Amino acid sequence: MPYDPDVQVVLDMIRAAGRAPFETMTPAEARVAFGAGRQVLQPAPAEVAEVRDTVAPGPLGDIKVRLYRPLGTAASDVLPVLIYFHGGGWVVGDLDSHDVQCRRFANGARCRVVSVDYRMAPEHVFPAAVNDCAAAVKWAVANAASLGIDPTKVAVAGDSAGGNLAAVMALMARDGTIPPLVFQLLVYPGTDMMMTTVSATGIGPGVPLTSATMKWFIDLYVPSQADRRDWRASPLRAADLGGTAPALVLTCGYDPLCDEGVDYARRLSREGVHVTHLHYATQIHGFMGMGRLIRTAELAIDAMAAALKHALWPPGPAA
Repeated sequence: MPYDPDVQVVLDMIRAAGRAPFETMTPAEARVAFGAGRQVLQPAPAEVAEVRDTVAPGPLGDIKVRLYRPLGTAASDVLPVLIYFHGGGWVVGDLDSHDVQCRRFANGARCRVVSVDYRMAPEHVFPAAVNDCAAAVKWAVANAASLGIDPTKVAVAGDSAGGNLAAVMALMARDGTIPPLVFQLLVYPGTDMMMTTVSATGIGPGVPLTSATMKWFIDLYVPSQADRRDWRASPLRAADLGGTAPALVLTCGYDPLCDEGVDYARRLSREGVHVTHLHYATQIHGFMGMGRLIRTAELAIDAMAAALKHALWPPGPAA
């Protein structure tokens, strides 16, 4: 199946720019390149009522978080919350790289958003990111009153590496390690660090995330082969996914993580979790952050925000 025409434009731009693959860079260089690419590909940030940076206490010091309040709400309003974990292979990405998406989710789902800047590899390998994300969820719920959060309406979300972390949080919430969740939004998530699927090994040069790049990310994040089978790194390898929060899983065709995302959605469904699976066959990994050029990105975010709003504002008084 050919690429979406908008995707082909992006790929032509990347080729013309001669951007080197991340695996040929140092992590520091990759972070700069990732940030520069986002500036070119992302649309202008939507207006929201409030954006505020603060910190949450973590296992090894403060964790930077960014708080969003949607348009049309007052500072005193108590709202549901989405806790967002950014993508970037556990190596690149930050609060700024996913600011556009967080704003859209806040407005589209009429919820507060807490974006989490967890510790990154290779400086901090697995399970540092997991521990930071769990600490951020606990902090948000423990401080619900001061943050204007309804502690009974907490959702998690993330894309790519962040989708991996959101899936892990949903399992931890089911097990009582962190507070309960009402929804998990997993955007082209990494669910198996062993890279055994056809897509995991079959995506070659020409797209931003190749199989070789994914292997580079995993090698930096989970250098221990034994740790890669731990469900906190590979949630697809958890013994049981049942009892986790209702889910939306988004996958795309040209993506090393496609097959494991599809497998995760299927397992959730088989094991009794209410799951919606959106598959974009002609899209590339990361397209959600390319809305300036890929028009489907905006439609996908709107669809996910609508599903999130449905979960956070169940039938009753009008939201």
